[in-house]
Amino acid sequence: MNKSELKQLINVAAGRKRADLVLQNGKIVDVYQGSVFTGDVAIVDGKIAGIGEPYEGEEVIDLKGKYIAPGFIDPHIHVESSYVTPEEFGRLLVPHGTTTVMADPHEIVNVAGLRGLDYMIEAAEHTALDIKYMLPSCVPATNMENSGAVLTASDMVAPLEEGKAEGLAEFMDFPGVIGAEDSVMEKILVARRLNKRIDGHSPMVSGKELNAYIAGGVENDHESSTVDELQARISRGMYVFLREGSVTQNLRTLLKGVTSQNARRCVLCGDDVQAKTILEKGHLDNSIRICVEENVNPIQAIQMATINTAECCQLDDRGAVAPGLKADLVIFSDLDNLIVEQTYIDGKLVADQGNYVAPFTKADITPVQSSVHIGEFSKEKLRLILESDKARAIEVIQTEALTNEAIVEVERDNAGEFIYNPDKPVAKIAVVERHKNTGNVFVGLLKDYGIRKGAIGISIAHDSHNLIVTGTNDEDMAVAVKSLKKQDGGVVLVADGEVICSMKLPVGGLMSDLSGEEVVIEQSKVNKLAHEVLGIAENVDPIMTLGFMSLAVIPTLKITDLGLVDVTKFEFVSVSVEEI
Repeated sequence: MNKSELKQLINVAAGRKRADLVLQNGKIVDVYQGSVFTGDVAIVDGKIAGIGEPYEGEEVIDLKGKYIAPGFIDPHIHVESSYVTPEEFGRLLVPHGTTTVMADPHEIVNVAGLRGLDYMIEAAEHTALDIKYMLPSCVPATNMENSGAVLTASDMVAPLEEGKAEGLAEFMDFPGVIGAEDSVMEKILVARRLNKRIDGHSPMVSGKELNAYIAGGVENDHESSTVDELQARISRGMYVFLREGSVTQNLRTLLKGVTSQNARRCVLCGDDVQAKTILEKGHLDNSIRICVEENVNPIQAIQMATINTAECCQLDDRGAVAPGLKADLVIFSDLDNLIVEQTYIDGKLVADQGNYVAPFTKADITPVQSSVHIGEFSKEKLRLILESDKARAIEVIQTEALTNEAIVEVERDNAGEFIYNPDKPVAKIAVVERHKNTGNVFVGLLKDYGIRKGAIGISIAHDSHNLIVTGTNDEDMAVAVKSLKKQDGGVVLVADGEVICSMKLPVGGLMSDLSGEEVVIEQSKVNKLAHEVLGIAENVDPIMTLGFMSLAVIPTLKITDLGLVDVTKFEFVSVSVEEI
């Protein structure tokens, strides 16, 4: 801001000059004091000049008693998990009152490296939504998988110095932090030297190990799944992100631990939210409604989506309705059932009655296309030879990225090869490396996903995003893998040797180039056939749940292209279990 702009702001605030816009007769949500008062909001040059007092403006809108709250801020979200590009993501979120997101692009960076980050930054310029990026801290997330890129501490210096990223995104290698490993310490020290914050990721970490993780400089966590975890982190100085994603839904559970004493350390978060969820339920506006349903004071819920987030993310220019701050505002009529009617960003109306009204253009996706590179592959690579009739299986937990380790009884043929039994809830799961043509394929077992016919394959396998496929027979699984290669990523369903449904994701094998509404139509068809034809359990999200089965930084048991991972020990384990 130059002197002329500052003088203009002060003159409007003092009433000496007219504002660009006055929102008149509104109920202003005071997130500082947890109250509401009636008055005007005067806006000039995209900033709030004054509140409460009567103002004159070039444009005056009489709100007739509607509420004015700060725009909602998501502290941690993955744009790629929506299956749409950043421009389209903004078009979907803004009508729900979200004005700023802190996005972690580690999905696309694991696939395409810093070229992927550059694409995401360029695409973000095409939306009114303020998308700020954190720099992925763990590419790959572990050393127990192959990814499309590797980011070292030295690779991180330039993006942070150049302002491409606000800090280090979720530090998923929590064992590396706790163990004070040299390569991890170097990354942390890069952030500290540049005065950049570090986001956390510490599922089921407790006691001295949690102390060590926080001592390393990690400031928040979004992986709490119990009240005890929430309280342990807050008492040690962390902010805790209360997550309500498409699959991972911890909000209602964690709200039981939110009190008037600790609420200011609690922040609402989406993490992984599909376009389908946004269009059907909303985003942070939906989280606020859930809070109210759980008897949280509505203003306290709004604080958890605004001022708490701004303070946590060191965004001192937003998060409240106050003089000098960005004019990012939401308008609604009912505090107890918050339905966003208008959204303003930088003082401009960008969404009205559920419709995005800002200009809309798209970035070129060419730099992040053609991302599926599979080496030698054949159906024979999907064979699973077991040494006994007992085996380890990844057991799905509903509404969680967490899994259990299940010891299951299996059937084998004379050669010891696994035989699928439709009377048992166990099927094969395989990860196929897709970045370096290594030809790596690892096969394990998946329990309670529910598939009873055919196969489903996807190129969304967190976090390195190799291909992941599960099915009842090798023939259909092989067709799924080959079809994903042919369509350059996405989702395919196979039955009786034929592809019965597909969803193309040409942007890094992660995002569609279609509109959110078109993606929802495609995903709904995938979900319908996955449940009705393949028999996948009704309470399982076919795409996102399967994609989490390779997430080797979330306990307990996961699978990568290199093996079956016991995440509690960060070591490979055998699929076979010795008979005692």
